[in-house]
Amino acid sequence: MPDQTDEKIELPEVDLEAAAAQPGTTPAKVEDVNEALKDVVDPELGINVVDLGLIYGITVDDTSTAIIDMTLTSAACPLTDVIEDQTRMALDGLVNDFRINWVWMPPWGPEKITDDGRDQLRALGFNV
Repeated sequence: MPDQTDEKIELPEVDLEAAAAQPGTTPAKVEDVNEALKDVVDPELGINVVDLGLIYGITVDDTSTAIIDMTLTSAACPLTDVIEDQTRMALDGLVNDFRINWVWMPPWGPEKITDDGRDQLRALGFNV
């Protein structure tokens, strides 16, 4: 049995703030956030916000906070809280935090809908 003494063991220094800021080893990738946002569905149309073309930009900072530039089909849409709640659930575990910047310029139009979004809308009976 080894002799126990008052010997100190030198441990490497750990940046606790940086470690706490990241859920994994690196911040999430923009592509991963974009893919997760496909689980956020516009409550009125039933199509995800990515395929509707509502996402104008995504950045992820060093603390793994996603900043999402998003618009809505109408500035008068009363459902921002629903979309924010869905976003929170979709990004849970992927990023430490997120912020949605609601943007209105350029205004959203049907030309922003992806091909997948158009297919989904056609399946619902819309002529796009």
